[in-house]
Amino acid sequence: MADAALRLQNLFEQLLGAPLPVRIRAWDGSQAGPPGAPILVVRNRRALRRLLFKPGELGLARAWVAGDLGVDGDLYTALELMAGLIWERGEDARTLAGALRDPEVRAAVRGLVRLAGPPLPPSPPPEEVRRARGHLHTKRSDRRAISHHYDVGNDFYELVLGPSMVYSCAYWQAPEAEGGTLEDAQRDKLELVSRKLGLRPGLRLLDVGCGWGSMAIHAAREHGVSVVGVTLSQEQAAYARKRVADEGLTDRVEIRVQDYRDVTDGPYDAISSIGMAEHVGAERYLEYAVDLHRLLRPGGRLLNHQIARRPQRDESAYNVDAFIDAYVFPDGELAPLGTTVTQLERAGFEVRDVESIREHYALTLRRWVANLESEWAAALRLVSPGRARVWRLYMAACALSFERNRIGVNQVLAVKTPEAGGSGLPLRARTWH
Repeated sequence: MADAALRLQNLFEQLLGAPLPVRIRAWDGSQAGPPGAPILVVRNRRALRRLLFKPGELGLARAWVAGDLGVDGDLYTALELMAGLIWERGEDARTLAGALRDPEVRAAVRGLVRLAGPPLPPSPPPEEVRRARGHLHTKRSDRRAISHHYDVGNDFYELVLGPSMVYSCAYWQAPEAEGGTLEDAQRDKLELVSRKLGLRPGLRLLDVGCGWGSMAIHAAREHGVSVVGVTLSQEQAAYARKRVADEGLTDRVEIRVQDYRDVTDGPYDAISSIGMAEHVGAERYLEYAVDLHRLLRPGGRLLNHQIARRPQRDESAYNVDAFIDAYVFPDGELAPLGTTVTQLERAGFEVRDVESIREHYALTLRRWVANLESEWAAALRLVSPGRARVWRLYMAACALSFERNRIGVNQVLAVKTPEAGGSGLPLRARTWH
């Protein structure tokens, strides 16, 4: 009798202490759970062994990336329904230990072990980061982390990001339903950054973490500035240099494979750091801010565009998201907005404007997910199925996190204000003339 799905439903509900909000389809074809709900597809017993050997988010992530778990139906709805039972419960070891003292929970675990089959831990999917020993956020470890995320093929990024090749939050004047497009929104974001920095002909811009060159090209072409863009990704640099040459901007744009800590040819009139500071890490953030302050001329401006997490009552308890750390952004760290502002001020900056564009990132991510899903067959020709699954899950989950205010994204405008006190900003800066 095919009854694996019903057994799984009962076991999961015992372990979670709550009704399972999604339907289950098991490897034997059986189904159980609320009719009409998204279906969690458990394709084989190996999925259960992954959960047993790595309970919580990492076990789920490994099963998803390996293709042992899947979702039939709307992925966003499935993630919303499961978030309260899994991701929002936390994975504190003391909580797990306490749960295992419950006889019913222990019985459910034993039942899951019997259903999972031979107790051999499956190997992690090849897409999981293999970590080297040593300190975080050295120049070497940062190069490895950036390569893991960005050196997966420019063709794949073109498919996901679209023609703009901008891998950061767009700035939507209107959602797509009202006539806006992703390309328009990304152009408007680059223009917003340019206006906040006060770019004009004759100025010199440093673009830290320049990606595929979109900000550097926009600033040089639309505002006549000279630009140095730095990235740690060889593939990004090669792609950006070709774009610069195709635009006829080689006399105004230089793309370097260089760590920002090694830039010594200041001073610059302006610095843009768009979606890069998340890679810096808490222990290096003040160093990052001091380095950028050093590279600016007096009166120069920094635009720091960065994802932020919500502060915790006990900041020492902050843990990096297990799935993101293992598969997406190795060694990446999010800081609360207030911490970022404090570190910039400690470095000597005067923070003049903070703009939250959280909802804009949710719109951006949903468009990236739609791009990937509509070109799924092409994506599988460009990267491994596991890599494609990583991207689909991480972007969809992040979209929901921005929508539910679990994380935000902010543009912080800071000035290296001279001792005389003149910031160089207009009295009503938000007009961004």
